[in-house]
Parts: sequence; C-alpha cells; structure tokens
Amino acid sequence: METKINKNKELSIGEALIPVAALIVMLGYNVYVYGDEALSGSNQFVLLLGAAVAAVVGFFNKVTYEKMMAEVAENIKSTVGAILILLMVGALAGTWLISGIIPSMIYYGLQILSPAIFLPATLIICSIISIATGSSWTTSATVGIALIGVGGALGFDLGMVAGAVISGAYFGDKLSPMSDTTNLAPAMAGTDLFTHIRYMTLTTIPTYVITLILFIILGLSVDIKGDVNIGSLLTDIEASFTITPWLFAVPVIVIGLIIKKTEPLVALLIGTLLAGIFAVLFQPHIINQIAGVEQMTFQSAYKGVMDAITGKVVIPTDNKTLADLFTSGGMQKMLGTVWLILCAMVFGGIMDAIGALARISQTLLKLAHTTFGLFASTVGSCLALNITASDQYLAIVVPGKMFAKAYEEKGLAPENLSRTLEDAGTVTSVLIPWNTCGAYQSGTLGVSTLDYLPYAFFNILSPFMTLIFAAFNIKIRQLVTDKKNN
Repeated sequence: METKINKNKELSIGEALIPVAALIVMLGYNVYVYGDEALSGSNQFVLLLGAAVAAVVGFFNKVTYEKMMAEVAENIKSTVGAILILLMVGALAGTWLISGIIPSMIYYGLQILSPAIFLPATLIICSIISIATGSSWTTSATVGIALIGVGGALGFDLGMVAGAVISGAYFGDKLSPMSDTTNLAPAMAGTDLFTHIRYMTLTTIPTYVITLILFIILGLSVDIKGDVNIGSLLTDIEASFTITPWLFAVPVIVIGLIIKKTEPLVALLIGTLLAGIFAVLFQPHIINQIAGVEQMTFQSAYKGVMDAITGKVVIPTDNKTLADLFTSGGMQKMLGTVWLILCAMVFGGIMDAIGALARISQTLLKLAHTTFGLFASTVGSCLALNITASDQYLAIVVPGKMFAKAYEEKGLAPENLSRTLEDAGTVTSVLIPWNTCGAYQSGTLGVSTLDYLPYAFFNILSPFMTLIFAAFNIKIRQLVTDKKNN
C-alpha cells in the first residue's frame, strides 16, 4: 500500500488544528443532542462540515479546490475494499440468521458458556480466531456476531461483550503474521516481520494478561440484568429453527479459507452463498415465512435468501430476549456505516490536501527531545491521525515515514518504532466512531462505539503500556546493542 502525505509550508500548527477543534466541538454537541442516534446521519454531516472548515483554511493558504477533491478521491478509493467487505458482512449476517447458523451458535453457546466465564471466554475465543485468520474484521463478522447474541441472551450489557470481542480480535490481529497491519508496521519502520512480532510480544502479552484479569473480575462481579431463563431460551430457539451441529460447517469453511490466505471478500461471499444453500436445506419453513408462501419453489427460495441478503428480516418469536437476535438488516443495515466512512474520508482527504496532517505530525516530532518524548510523540501522532485522517493505515504509514529517521538518530532499533505504531495506531483506530475501523466494528456488532469503548480494555491499555516501557527504559532495544550481538 502506497500512502503519501501532503506538505504545506505556509500552514501553521494553529491553522492545522482549527478544523480538528471545530470537528470535536461540533461532534460533541451533536452527540449531546442526538445521543445514540447521532450515527444515523447527523454525525456524517458534521464530518462534512468539518471538511468545509478545513477547505476554508486551505483556500486561505492557496490550496486549490481541485487538489482537495483529488485527495478526497484518493482517500475514498482506498476504502473501496472496506466498503465491499462491510456490505458482504451484512449479507453474511442475513443468511447466517435464516440458515440457523447464528441461532445454533447461540443455542450451544448458552449451554457451554455460563455467565461467570462468558466474558473471559469471549476474549480468548476471539483471540484464537483472530490469530488464525489475521483479521479482526473477520473475527467480528463471524464468531463476534454469535457471541454478541449469546451475551445478549445471557443478559449482559452488549457494550461489555463487544469490548471483549474487540479486545480479543485486535490482540490476534496484532500478533498474526497474516495481518495486514502487522506486515505494514515493520515495513514502514525498516525491520522484518518476525523481529517485529517477537518484540511486540513484550508489551502485548502484559496488556493482554491485564485485560484477561479485568474481564474475569467483571464477569464475576457484574450484575446480570433480569432473570434469564436459559431453558426457556433453548426451547424457543428450537421452536423457531432446526438446530444441528452440521450448520457449523459453514463458519468452519470460512475460517479455513481465511487461514489459507483467501481474500476476506471472497471468503465472506462463499460463506454467504453456502449459508443461503443451508437455509434452503435446513430451514425451509423460515424461507417460506420470508417469501410469504406455503410451499417452497425455486422462485420463493431465491426470494427468501435474497431478501435476507439485501434487507431486513425478522424471524417471529414470542420471546422478547430473542426478538433482537432474530432480526437482521442485511446489506441495507450497513449503508449507514458506509455513509459514515465516505464522509470521514472527505474530512481526512481535505486535511491531508491542505497539509494539516503533515503539520500536526511535524509539530509532535519537534517535541521529541528525549527517548520517552520520541515514543510519546509517536503515540500522539498515531492517535491524532486516527482522529483526523479516520484511517488506521494512515495512522501507521505517516508516523512510520516521519519518525523512522528520528529513531535511528537516537540509536534506537527500528522495531521500537514498529511496535509503537501497532500499540498506538492499529488498536486505537477502533475507539474512534468515525474511523473506518470504529465504524466497521460498530456496524458489524450492532453496538455503538461509545458503548463498547469503556470495555475495550486491550485497546485502551496498549498505548499506555508502550509509554510505560519507554518511561522506565524496559526492553528498549538499541542499534549499538544489536550490532554487538550480531
């Protein structure tokens, strides 16, 4: 992936921060007014207003409209893959519901996962799947959705469950050699993949252990809302769907495809189509309900599956706990998230075109007078770019390019930089509602970013862990030391 950053010598740090300050103020007020409904459209327009403020700053600094639009176009182009995956995740969720895959996962999960161990078990399950697939997005779109269903049925706050899913998914994403960000960070810093992974475990493993302990404590102490009758839930699931372990063949195939390095979009498409076939074979009564017929025909089967792929489907149930779990929005549900990503890319593109991103990063770099200051500036730059550029790749590429020389001049091995890029750039992207990662996870799991943010312990703790190691000079590898060892 080739990512450039535009520079504008005339732009001051004050001017660069004007759009950021305006955006934060407008988003803050908008969330105050709309609450959880802010992502339904108003936040998207606020991002465009923030882009307009950035454009005004650009005009005053003689940046042309054409240059800004060209950069916006490049930004949007870079999100095409993410948008297509989002739409496919919506399609997959629809067919996995009507085929009985998600209900079966919930059914068996309710019997295996007791409330006391559910949160730490969720963390561990998602960690294993994410290491195997190399993708936090795939993890959330498969087992993550099912675990959200199980957690909801058990009576957990969905923000807690989503926090455990995301913590596990990003732990695996960071350490898997198949992850794109795990390959991108060392490439930007100038080290090799496996040196990067080994060095990253020094901060990642302690952070993960703390995260696991926190979820164990939370699972033992949380007061589950309501009196959940597991027996009643199991009976009602069986009344609505044909439950069989054979349905697990589809998620196993999808995960296997990802492990075999099949493109995620292709794997999700195959998972969607297989689930559609399984819906016809195992849940003909569901297909008939959706299509509004009594006897299945090829046309009604096609219509039932296609309706689940593209739009909202509700499986009738008298159990209020299961009502939300038996509802899917298909590809249509993801359109709001797509809208958010596009608007975020407009803001990020104009910020890049006017030179604001470069100016903010350069200012942070100037603050790096000590080793700790260098690490802190890198963390700050990653966070700033996740907020302003709305893209985790830019939050890795831009600081990687700008700080590589500074680390070398201070005699620090490049894996110090690559580790910090992951600890601060990769994992914090999901905490920003308008970042592509935050928008994706919120849309996929059906939980708002602000709801899961307090429980995404791994993602919150990671940048602090890397700063603690830097502050106390713990395992900070020097270039000179490496040469002696070699």
